[in-house]
Amino acid sequence: MARFLFRKLLLALAVALTVSFISFLLLYMAGDPAISIAGESASADVIAAVRHQYGFDRPMLVQYGEWLFHALRGDFGTSYYFKMPVSALVAERLPVTLTVGALGMSFALLLAIPMGVLAAAFPNSFIDRLALTVAVMGQAIPSFWFGLLLIVFFSVHLGWVPASGTRDWTGYILPTIVLGYYATPAIMRLTRAGMLDVLSSDYIRTARAKGLNGGLILFKHALRNAIIPVVSLAAVQLGFMFGGSVVVETVFALHGAGFLAWESISRNDLPTIQALILIFSMFYILATFLADILNAWLDPRLRTA
Repeated sequence: MARFLFRKLLLALAVALTVSFISFLLLYMAGDPAISIAGESASADVIAAVRHQYGFDRPMLVQYGEWLFHALRGDFGTSYYFKMPVSALVAERLPVTLTVGALGMSFALLLAIPMGVLAAAFPNSFIDRLALTVAVMGQAIPSFWFGLLLIVFFSVHLGWVPASGTRDWTGYILPTIVLGYYATPAIMRLTRAGMLDVLSSDYIRTARAKGLNGGLILFKHALRNAIIPVVSLAAVQLGFMFGGSVVVETVFALHGAGFLAWESISRNDLPTIQALILIFSMFYILATFLADILNAWLDPRLRTA
């Protein structure tokens, strides 16, 4: 197990380093940050002075090495727009995004896994068709449009929950539903496919022949093997949720890291964009790393794969 963890950790570090370099390179090629600092109306001499002051006239690899050195120490520089340390700015906004992401994934798992199990247990039934309908709708409806529909119905017409903000816990209800429903279709379909495959195996037929309880067979014996690919998919979907939080937080006016990313992109705030790309990537890599560990615990054969 230790060797397996060491290999996965090395792979995660390599991916993190690659992502940081590619993101820095793309932002480096996107435009001249000296213009963002000096302003569009600044003269060429002022822009050149700013470029020299911030070291933008140095080779790209030198700039990347310096940025990475400071980033590893938690120093992402100073925001061009907010005029404050990026690390403090992100630390202030990140809890909202983490809360919405955790609640959204919990909602998706609690909805998708039972639906997938029941759909596989009763194939071609009303339950199966209902589950597939929910999955198709989840894939077809854009997140921003679904969020606006929920706001109009539950906030404007019924007044049950606030349309925006996080003044109390009710402000997280609609964003959780929108973000969670986005991940539900893929998890539900994979759970259903895995359960159909497992339920046709010999050891399940043996368990049924022994007279074991049907619920015990479904949720203890069958689901343990069918859940392995679902764990990996859930980790990937969690990473997508952090990216999707940009849209959801903008629709519901949640001042989290996703909304901060939108603000930074619209204002060409490169230090903040670089920090958010790296942090979102780290969460994605951490989620997949933990999913690999959980899958290795569920299926010991994966440790030697």
